Amino acid sequence: MEFFVNLYLFIILFVLIGEYILDVVVNILNVHAASPFLPSEFEGYYDAEKYRKSQAYLRDNTFFGLAKEGLITTAVVVFMLAGGFQYVDNLARRWTQGSIEAGLVFAGLLVLFSQVLSLPFSAYRTFVIEEKYGFNRTTLKTFFTDILKSWVLIVVLGGFVFACVIWFFESFGFFAWLYCWIGTTLFQLFIVFIAPVTIMPLFNRFIPLEDGELKTSIEEYARSQKFKMKGVFKMDASRRSSKSNAFFAGFGRFRRIALFDTLIEKHSVDELVSVLAHEIGHYKKKHVLKGIILSILTTGFMFFILSFFIGNRGLFDAFRMKETSVYASLVFFGFLFTPINFIFSIFSHVLSRKYEYEADAFAVETYGRKDAFIEALKKLSVDNLSNLTPHRLKVFIEYTHPPVLKRIESIRSLSRKPGEGS
Repeated sequence: MEFFVNLYLFIILFVLIGEYILDVVVNILNVHAASPFLPSEFEGYYDAEKYRKSQAYLRDNTFFGLAKEGLITTAVVVFMLAGGFQYVDNLARRWTQGSIEAGLVFAGLLVLFSQVLSLPFSAYRTFVIEEKYGFNRTTLKTFFTDILKSWVLIVVLGGFVFACVIWFFESFGFFAWLYCWIGTTLFQLFIVFIAPVTIMPLFNRFIPLEDGELKTSIEEYARSQKFKMKGVFKMDASRRSSKSNAFFAGFGRFRRIALFDTLIEKHSVDELVSVLAHEIGHYKKKHVLKGIILSILTTGFMFFILSFFIGNRGLFDAFRMKETSVYASLVFFGFLFTPINFIFSIFSHVLSRKYEYEADAFAVETYGRKDAFIEALKKLSVDNLSNLTPHRLKVFIEYTHPPVLKRIESIRSLSRKPGEGS
């Protein structure tokens, strides 16, 4: 009887089920908010058939996502109530000696269970939904190769960090959270620096952009903004999808500009430079640095709170665990931290949307091609079948970028700059 009135069990079940119910409500509202009438701003970009297709894409993705989350939430609840964590812990202790080794096996088995559970959903999204709407270009070989590479990275990088955190909490008492914070921060910064040259090339080819008008225009604009970078690269995104994007990676003079090959195919030089001017705006406005600092502070707060739940008997009772351990505490605390992380994510998304407006303004102020920038945003929205009229609650909770119509409205309100088209 004591197990069923455990406060931690009640909180965890409330969080898991409540999170899913909220997700259902938000996404149903979002589907119903999709306007059947094409916004006038996009007349001439969407024909009636393609606009209906974009709304069907939204519905299919939404209801598939809700079904996936519902099944996974149910599986987690059943696994927890049935004593699944205790069974995994028994295997980990039986197969290993020492807490770090047991912790790695314990976490590894849980991650494997999670990955295997998610695998059919990933395959369905890729080979059914994305295929249905003409986006998928992923072969079975690429799909499974990507999964294997991801699993190797999880084992190597994730295992290293997890082992270090266990060691810190077992060795340094109250101040262990501080050492964990410092250690994970240094590791994250190290990964940010090395990812462009060691991790990202595991999944895509990055080819230096060939000489020509586009490369010259990008380099001239970057020089005009005193923006140092390692180079401009074309990424073979078309191996997996027809969707378009661009991004920056790295810091300082090691920054790289990466353009999806699908993006280059569909946009003019002025449109592409406008998009990159927006990305450079994030660096010049110190949005990237602010984001890193916020992430570091959030991580520190998480480790500090975690320190009060290491070996908490009530928490272990909620998961029907007989023996306490640092490694299981790390896993179980993640369930308790979910609502706090949810609040942090909303705050982060509010900041992110503000930064997007600022980066848009920077692009217009420094490059001046307002019409080209708007054209690029419209093409990206149409090519990716983006939802043009999302519900406000969906935007507030989940969107890192403002809805495209809001961005276009904001860009139009900016002062016209020399060099801009009519």
